[in-house]
Amino acid sequence: MRRIVAAVAGLALVIGLVGCSSANSSAPECTPLASSGSVVDSVKVEGGFGEIPTATFPTPLKATKTERKILVEGDGAPALPGGAVAVDFTLYNGETGELIGQTSYDGSDLQTTTLSENTLVSGLIATLQCAKAGSQIVSVIAPTDLLDPNGNTIGDLGEKTPIVVIADLVSTSLARATGKSQPSPDGMPTVVLDANGVPGITVPKTAPPTKLETAVLIKGDGPVVSAGASVTVHYTGVLWSDGTVFDSSWSRNTPATFSLNGVVPGFAQAIEGQTVGSQILAVIPPELAYGEQENGTIPPGSTLVFVIDILGTTK
Repeated sequence: MRRIVAAVAGLALVIGLVGCSSANSSAPECTPLASSGSVVDSVKVEGGFGEIPTATFPTPLKATKTERKILVEGDGAPALPGGAVAVDFTLYNGETGELIGQTSYDGSDLQTTTLSENTLVSGLIATLQCAKAGSQIVSVIAPTDLLDPNGNTIGDLGEKTPIVVIADLVSTSLARATGKSQPSPDGMPTVVLDANGVPGITVPKTAPPTKLETAVLIKGDGPVVSAGASVTVHYTGVLWSDGTVFDSSWSRNTPATFSLNGVVPGFAQAIEGQTVGSQILAVIPPELAYGEQENGTIPPGSTLVFVIDILGTTK
């Protein structure tokens, strides 16, 4: 990856994953957090979506609020609060005009994160929120929107230094399963969601099934997940034996993106053929999980229980 300012990277570009295309055909309402203005209008950008851009602007820029402008409007789904985004970035120091950092725009260092105050400074959320996948965006982020969660200036940026951002919003995904709730089948683990959609799982005190068992808890209306596809998901996994959580993307505040060719067979089989926006309950026997091998905190011969929100997919 070409140099990206470490201070912003620490808050904004926390995980590099393969982005997945967007999701639900009935996307929720979205409220933009920034609009165009005279400051961002003074920034001239050369290079279209997918190209390495350059920007020129009068220095020093003075910004009391974050402004953004959509240079190229995409036709994908919008970047929603809490949802995952995959972005190419170019960053400039608004005082000096210096290029701070830049991704390569060839997919090798595409930056994936979530639109959440846990992972992004507020100015970058304002830059991306509600823009559609496929859009090229330019913003001028005010210094007050570049502060860390404790209100301190980040990195080596001055307390009055704005930054100019050119962002290619390559892809977006949902923040959580969004669809019609379905009846929960008898004999399966019970699932209760908190206000943010985080699942709690209670496993019955019975012998586990010997075959893969799945249930659709929420039925989404997005694209169908194909065999071997790349997916973006939120998930929690527990042991059938005692209900212990062994892994959860929710605890990291960031959805996971991966190819179904790279997960245990039962996980892939559980969501292949399902639709984006759905939530799937899967009980995976050992032979479709890790068999008789120990894997981290998962003992040999374990039956696994997953609740999976399917947020996005690409073939």
